[in-house]
Amino acid sequence: MGREREVPNKSEKEEISYTVEQLVAVNPYNPDILPELENYVNEQVSSQTYSLDANLCLLRLYQFEPERMSTQIVARILVKALMAMPAPDFSLCLFLIPERVQMEEQFKTLIVLSHYLETGRFRQFWDEAAKSRHIVEAVPGFEQAIQAYTIHLLSLTYQKVPRSVLAEAINIEGLSLDKFLEQQVANCGWILEKSHGRGQLIVLPSNEFNHPELKKNTADSIPLEHVARIFPILG
Repeated sequence: MGREREVPNKSEKEEISYTVEQLVAVNPYNPDILPELENYVNEQVSSQTYSLDANLCLLRLYQFEPERMSTQIVARILVKALMAMPAPDFSLCLFLIPERVQMEEQFKTLIVLSHYLETGRFRQFWDEAAKSRHIVEAVPGFEQAIQAYTIHLLSLTYQKVPRSVLAEAINIEGLSLDKFLEQQVANCGWILEKSHGRGQLIVLPSNEFNHPELKKNTADSIPLEHVARIFPILG
C-alpha cells in the first residue's frame, strides 16, 4: 500500500505564510517571487487573513513587469484593502496601480466604494456594492469587515444612535437587525433604549471621542515629583 499523504497542520500553514513574508523582506524586487505572491493573495482570500506588505510588494513588481499583471489579483488586493479601513491601505495600494488600469470598470467601482466609505455615505456604498457583487463577494468576510468599520465610525460620532441610522450604516434590517443587536448587547456593552416618538435608540459604549470628557489630559498626567524638579532649575 502506498503511504497516505499527510494533511498539513496549523503550524505548517503558518510556516508557509512566514516564508512568503521572509521572501518579501529579503528580496522584494525579485520578479521570480511574483507567482508566490499571487498565490499568497489567493491564500489570504481563502483563509481570511491579510498582509499589506506582501500585497504592496506584488503591486510594485507589477510596475516592473506590467505584462505579467493579473487584474483579478489586483482587484482582490483592493477589496482586502477596503476591508482594512480605517487604515489607509486602499490609497497605498491604489498609488502603485497604473492609471490606465484604474480606468477599468471594476477598479472605478472600487474607487467609488472607497470614497463612499471615507465620507460616511453608507446607503450609497451598500447600493453600489449590491450592483457589484461579482467583485466584492469574491472575497469572503467583506460585508462583516465593512460593518465593523461603519460601527467604528458611528461609535466615534454618537453616544446614542437611532435604530434607523444603524440599520442604514450596516445594511441590516428587521429580524436580522434584532438578532444583531441582541449579540451586541450581550457581548459589546450596547444598551437599547426607547425614545418618545423616535423609535429605538442604541447607546454605544463610551470612548474619548463620543464622550470628550474621557479624553486624558496629558498635563494632568505629569507626576508631581517631575514638576517639583523644575523649580530649582527655574530658580
